[in-house]
Amino acid sequence: MRRKIIEFLIVFIAFILQCTVFKAVNMGGISPNLLIIVTAAFGFIKGQREGMYVGFIAGIFTDILFGNGMIGLYALIYSFLGYLNGLFSRIFYPEDIKLPIFLIVISDFLFTFICYILTFLLRSRLDLPFYLLHVMIPEMVYTALVTLILYRFLLGIEKGIEEKEEAE
Repeated sequence: MRRKIIEFLIVFIAFILQCTVFKAVNMGGISPNLLIIVTAAFGFIKGQREGMYVGFIAGIFTDILFGNGMIGLYALIYSFLGYLNGLFSRIFYPEDIKLPIFLIVISDFLFTFICYILTFLLRSRLDLPFYLLHVMIPEMVYTALVTLILYRFLLGIEKGIEEKEEAE
């Protein structure tokens, strides 16, 4: 139960930071997606179930604030990404940062591409190259840079949670 509460608080703090601090320090209108970082990290650190749980919580927060009346769309996307990252938990090594950065960049690409399809393409806005060059790639790069800092912090929290669970 403690783990779920801590994960909920981490997602909530990441959501608040993403919506306030990182929107204020955006670069060219692009800010990193902290919720993708948190969802993917818990997915490949703890597996599919934790990835889906964290993704669902992140998605519900996003749906409530940015869902435009549709509750569940972002929850579904983030849960899917958490599950996909959880598939890589078997080959995850905490010391190696290359796999987490690669998976987070791919997750961010999938997230922005799915959002493009569901929000723009279905409304006949077909300018994918513009969206790719001006939104998707810059966000992936910015998210990867923030991952270098945030990933170690999340890994440390996860180790602390595991040590507490083992001590009990």
